[in-house]
This record gives sequence, C-alpha cells and structure tokens, in this order.
Amino acid sequence: MIRIFNQYASPKSFLLVGLETVVIALSLVFAAKLRFWNNSSEFEACIDLPHFALQAAVVVVIYQLCFYINDLYNVDAQPVVRREDQVLRLGQSLGAASLLLGFLYFLIPSLLVGRGVFLLNMVVVTAFTLVSRIALDRLWLVTRPERVLVLGGGPLASTVAREIATRQDLKLNLVGVVQEDRAASSQPESLYGRPILGHVSELEAVVSDHGVARIVVAVEDRRGVLPTAALVKLRVQGVVVEDAHTAVAALTGRVWLSMVRPSWFVFSDGFYRSRLTTLLKRMFDICFGILGLMVSLPVMAAVAVAIKLDSRGPVLYRQERVGWKSRSFEVLKFRSMRVDAEAASGAKWASVGDPRVTRLGKYLRKFRLDELPQFWNVVRGDMSFVGPRPERPVFVAELRKAIPYYDERHSVRPGLTGWAQVRYPYGASVEDAYRKLEYDLFYLKNMSVLFDSAIVFYTLRTVLTGTHGR
Repeated sequence: MIRIFNQYASPKSFLLVGLETVVIALSLVFAAKLRFWNNSSEFEACIDLPHFALQAAVVVVIYQLCFYINDLYNVDAQPVVRREDQVLRLGQSLGAASLLLGFLYFLIPSLLVGRGVFLLNMVVVTAFTLVSRIALDRLWLVTRPERVLVLGGGPLASTVAREIATRQDLKLNLVGVVQEDRAASSQPESLYGRPILGHVSELEAVVSDHGVARIVVAVEDRRGVLPTAALVKLRVQGVVVEDAHTAVAALTGRVWLSMVRPSWFVFSDGFYRSRLTTLLKRMFDICFGILGLMVSLPVMAAVAVAIKLDSRGPVLYRQERVGWKSRSFEVLKFRSMRVDAEAASGAKWASVGDPRVTRLGKYLRKFRLDELPQFWNVVRGDMSFVGPRPERPVFVAELRKAIPYYDERHSVRPGLTGWAQVRYPYGASVEDAYRKLEYDLFYLKNMSVLFDSAIVFYTLRTVLTGTHGR
C-alpha cells in the first residue's frame, strides 16, 4: 500500500493521475496530428520542443487541477464511480479548464496551442480520458488484493476490521482473524463478518495457508499473549507487521483517542518539528497570507457590501480565541450572525442550521468566506495558514476538563484552515470537538510543509464546492 503523510492512499488514484498525465499530453499530440494530417512540416512546427512541452505541461496541470477539484481522483469507498456521473464531472471539469486556460492564454499568449489544435484537443482528451478510465476500472476489478490478517479478538480488532472493510479503494482483503488463546471456548466464530482462523499458537500456519501479506496486531493486553517469536520470523520472511493504532490512524486520518495509550504518543513516530520546518512554515504563512489578502481583496469588498445590505451591524466581527501556547488573541471574521446572537443565551456552539446565522451568513460559512479577514491574523503571527482552529476561552476551559490531551493542540499556532476543517464539518458539541481533536493530533503527528500544502489544496476544493472530505 502507498502511504502519503502517514495515510494509506489508494494506488488507483495515483495510477489515474499518472495515466491521465500521459493521456492528456498524448491528446495534444494526437489533436495536432489530426489538424495537420496532410502537412508534416506544419505538424512538426506545432510540436516544436521545448516550447510545445511547456504548453502541454500547462494544459496537463490545469486539467488535472480541475479534475481534482471536481472529485475525479477521489476513489475512497467507491472503486468504480457510475459512468454517467463520471461523464458529467468530466464535462464540468473540461469546461472549467477551458475558462482557466482561456484566461491564462489572454495573459500569456505564447502558451496557446494555436491554429485549432486546442479545440480539437478538447474532443480528443474527453474520448481518451473516458477510455482510459474504463480500462483502468476493468483492470482494477481483476487485480489481486493484498491479503490482511488481524491478530486479536476484542473491540480494537473489531475496529480495525471495520475500517479495512470501508476502504475498498485500498484493495485489501481481510481474510480473517487470529485470536488470543485465553478464554478460547467463549470467543465467537467470526469478527465483523470475518472468520476466526485460529489462535496465536497457530499464527504461522494460518499465514502460510492463506497467503497473508500483512498482519495488523490488535491485541489489547499483550503481556504474555503476543507471539513475539512468530511475528519476528514472519517479519523477516517479508510479511508486513503493523500496530493496530498506527494502522487505524493511517486508514482514517485521525488518532483514535479512545484506543491509544499515553505510551503510544511517547514511542510512535512523528510529532517532530525541526527549526527548518518551523522557519519554512512561518515563511509560507507570511507569503501566502499577503498573497491571500491581495487576491481576495475584491471578494472581501463585495462581501462587506453584501453584509451591510443583508442585515444591520458591523461588517467585521472580533472575537477572543485561544492560540499558540494558550495565549489569547482577537480573531477577525466577517459577521455571519445577527448582532444580538448571544445577547440572551451567551456563548453557544455553532451548528448546522444555526438560527442565529443571517441569510447571507449561511453561504459565507458554507464557502468559508467569513474567514477571509483572518489572512491579516496570519500575517501578524496570531495564526498560521494551516493548523488547528482556535476556540473561544469559555469553550477551551470546558474542553480541557472533558477531553484528554486537548491542550496539545496549542503547541502550534492555530490555523486559518486545518486537517480537521477539511475532514469534519462545523463542531456543535463536546463530542464534535473530541472528534476534531483526533484529526488535529494526526496533523501534529505528521506536520510538514508538504502536508500543509496538501491541506491548502483540500481547502481550495472545500471553498469551491462547499463540501467536506471523508
């Protein structure tokens, strides 16, 4: 399996990206050949390198960016998307790509693949992309999945089995479970629909008989139970042996607080931040914070006017939040609630369908436009571009008492966006805050500039589509 930022990623997604990089580039060449099928000199002039390579690279990047935003590379839990849906999304993506490329060609005319080639390419790339996706879908259905065995029989093993079953995109086949020897007579014959294949003393035989390539160790109390000698032997023979807590985090993109022990935080990989990473992250914040302010200025002006026309009250809203090292600061937001929203009730959690939100406010929140003034907080250093969302002091005091490890999220600057924000909707309760902390801890464990960049792309898709990830 492929790991990106310590998460399992679908090999099919990477195959799609690689395949369509080649397909889109070849489509340009094929379109040029169609355009100049009877004039070889014109064809050779059209695809003159390295200029044509630059033109093709621009087209590939724009197409694939639109495919990504339109969820054409998201194959989680849906190994084969309905063909009608694929065609519709593909048409929308190509239309958006045409507009973006048209604007880019207006700014930089030399990038245009001219003389009718680009228009022909639109038709060719549609046909080539559909054919390549159909072929890959058929191939994916017949490829052999990786055979996985869970070692353990309790709630932790059941959680692992459930999460593996929900990630069909990873092409994993959970062949069964090997349980602890203790109380064997009282244990069930299956776990989450998978058969019990034996007990720890039979581990090597089960692995050999069923062609197991990966073992996930989900034994909750390992003292005197874990078959260390057998696991070492199998590991040396090439079988992947993985801890359940790490596996579940990689499957779901979050740290499951209900399952991990303090020792996991101490001894697991991650949670390391070098000075270089910290410096690069701050440079990233300053550059993109200033760029964000400049690019979003026309949008912010339009939002400010709309707020004034929609409801009485100030355009901007200042609110105290808890940030880095538990220090308080004032966050800036466009006002999305009525002026008297908390006059009677006091501080309350935001929720979906919140009656305190104005007519315009619900759209500002859906597309995250109410957060745009926080670019200034990022430039000032109150916040980072990416990190855990800052909460209000009254909620922090409550959550510290209710949720273990809650204060660990204050070990970095809070973010304008974050892993929890793109993976989970607005929090409306302590339970939601608990779940969002699990995503925040996963981010802290794997924090890097590259992971930040990926989260920014996730956020771009969230802003443009108004949807959250899995």
